[in-house]
Amino acid sequence: MAFKELSGFLSRLEEEGELRRVTVEVDPILEIAEITDRESKSPSGGKALFFERVGRSQFPVVTNMFGSRRRICLALGINDLNELSIRMERLLAMVRAGTAEDRIKSMALLPEFARFAPQPVAHGPCQEVVESGLDLDDYPILTNFAGDGRPDHDGRFITLPMIITRDPDSGRANSGMYRVEVIGKERVCIHWRESSDGAGHWRKYRERGERMPVAVAIGGDPAAIYAASAPLPESLDEMGFAGFLRGEPVSVVGCMTNGLKVPAGSEVVIEGSIEPGESCLGGAFGNHTGFYDPPRESPLMRVTCITRRKEMIYPATVVGSPPMEDCWLAKASERLLLPMLRLELPEVIDINMPLEGIFHGCSIVAIKKSSLDHPREVMEAIWRGKWLGSARLLLIVDADSDICNISQVAWKVFNLVDWRSDLFWDPMTGKNIPLGRLGLDATRKAGNSHGNVEFSAEIGRGESIVETVDRRWREYGF
Repeated sequence: MAFKELSGFLSRLEEEGELRRVTVEVDPILEIAEITDRESKSPSGGKALFFERVGRSQFPVVTNMFGSRRRICLALGINDLNELSIRMERLLAMVRAGTAEDRIKSMALLPEFARFAPQPVAHGPCQEVVESGLDLDDYPILTNFAGDGRPDHDGRFITLPMIITRDPDSGRANSGMYRVEVIGKERVCIHWRESSDGAGHWRKYRERGERMPVAVAIGGDPAAIYAASAPLPESLDEMGFAGFLRGEPVSVVGCMTNGLKVPAGSEVVIEGSIEPGESCLGGAFGNHTGFYDPPRESPLMRVTCITRRKEMIYPATVVGSPPMEDCWLAKASERLLLPMLRLELPEVIDINMPLEGIFHGCSIVAIKKSSLDHPREVMEAIWRGKWLGSARLLLIVDADSDICNISQVAWKVFNLVDWRSDLFWDPMTGKNIPLGRLGLDATRKAGNSHGNVEFSAEIGRGESIVETVDRRWREYGF
C-alpha cells in the first residue's frame, strides 16, 4: 500500500492497534523525549505516540512511528524485512554485465526503477499555508536530552528531516537525513556527515564561492522519510527509490524561494540557503550511541521561507541507547545492503548488525567458507568496501550459524576462537586491516588445536531421531 501522506500512515497504525494517543498537555522540551524513550524500550518497541496537545505550539507531535519490526514493515508495505533483500536482488539481477559497482550504477537506468522517478506537480499540500513570519519557535521542535545544544539555546533539534540539496555540477538532487539544530528564529545549523552526499554538495558550492540552496522537508510519505535515511549508492535517487518501494512515484513540488523540489506531501518545509563558508559552532547532541556528540563547527542555513499543511502534524524521532526507533530504520537498511554486498562477496550468506552495535559498531557475517584463510580475506574485502566498511568489529561465522541468535554467536566466539591466530586488528598484526578495526574468525577449523581441545564438526544426533522425537512429543506427556 502506498501512503500519500503521513496522516494516512497514522490512520493505518491506529487501525492496527499500533498507535497510542496522549491527550494531556506535554512539553516538547525533554518531556516528550522521556515518554518516547520509555515506550521505545517496552516489549516489541511499544507503540507510535501521538501527542495531541503540545505546550508552546498549536501542532501535534508524533514519535516512534517506525519503532518496531511490525511498524517499519507497515511503513514500507511489506510483511517481512527480508522482502527488501528479495526486491533488491531481483533488481540487480536485471543488470548482468560489468563489475559490482557498474551493476549498481546501472540499476537507476532500468525501466523497472526509472518508472518510479519523482513526478513534478504544480501544487502540493505542503504549501497550503505560507507563513507570513519566519519563526521556528512556533513549531514543537523537541529537546531530547538535558545536555543537548549550545549553552545559549534550549537544544532543539529536528531529528527526522529530509534534507534536500542539489549537486552544482550534475544538477542531481539528494535527500539525506541529518540532524538540524535550531539556533534562532530564522537560523539552523546542519550537522551532516563528512562522507554524505549533502556534505559533498556543500563543499562544491563553497569552493565555487556560491550560495547553496537547501530545503528541510519534514513528514509526508513514510517511504520517502525512510529513503532519506537509507545508505543508498550515489547513483540512486532517494525519491525514485521511495517510489520503487511504495510502487508509485513520489510527487514533488518546487520550493518557493530556492528552486529545489521537495515531496509535495510533506507536513512542513523550511527553505533556505548557506552562504559560502558561513558556519556556526553547533551544540552537543545525545546520539544513538547513548553518549553525547561534542560540539562542532557546521554549516549555517538562513531560513527564507516556511510552508506547511493547514492541519500539520510534526513527526520526530528520539535517539539514545538502544533499543530505539532508529534501530529499526537501520534493520531495514541492513536488508537492502545484503544483496549489494553479495555482488562483491558472493560467499556471504547473511549479515546481522545487532541493535546494540548502533549499525556501525558491530557486524556479524555468515559465510560459506572455502579455506582456512577465507574469513580473513572476507574481512579485508569488507573493510575495503563501502557497505560495511565502517564496522569497528567484524565477526565471521559459518554459513549454518543462526546469526540473529546472539547467544549462539557468543557460544561460537567463546569456544571456536583461538586468540593466537583468529584475532585480526590494525597494522600491528601485519594484516591489511584499517586502524581502529577488529576482526574475529569464529568459524570451525577442522583439525585445528585450540589449547588442549580439538574441534571439528558440530555435535548432533541426526535428522531421523529428531523427526522421531518431534512425532512422539505429545506421547511422552509434554
